[in-house]
Amino acid sequence: MTERPVVKRTARAILLDGEPGSDALDMILIKRTKPGEAPYWITPGGGVEPQDTTVVAALHREVDEELGAKVVDVVPAFVDTVSHSLHHAAHGVKVQHFFVCRLASMDLSLRHGPEVDEPVGTYEVVRIPFTRKGIDSVEVVPPSLRSYLRENIEGVRALLAHDLG
Repeated sequence: MTERPVVKRTARAILLDGEPGSDALDMILIKRTKPGEAPYWITPGGGVEPQDTTVVAALHREVDEELGAKVVDVVPAFVDTVSHSLHHAAHGVKVQHFFVCRLASMDLSLRHGPEVDEPVGTYEVVRIPFTRKGIDSVEVVPPSLRSYLRENIEGVRALLAHDLG
């Protein structure tokens, strides 16, 4: 089988707030509502841009733009690969890198970038309990991430454990 070219990469945060060992751990999501479409919930993040020196640098830039936030303890957790076409010309795949990270600070008044300056629909920052019930309460996309989180809550929490190394 021929390898498919990667035409887009994204960096997204499985952003947790609270202590991993505590029951009061929240996940921060963005509720997206576009005109004429049902709402859905996404993790903060977006495309890797040419000025980003690394995928992790893109993650930090995107979290700053979308949430006015800083994150720490960034750990790779999940990769999702889907078919993607770029400007109806280049056909290949989009690789989405999901990182578990801990919220260090957030000031929504510092949000900036295209989602804030020229929004298409609404971008509402929400918190859900980082539990199976919490994940089931919203329509997290992509579905592969929703399934991964639901089946691996304990493992995702363990990625932020103090003794991981």
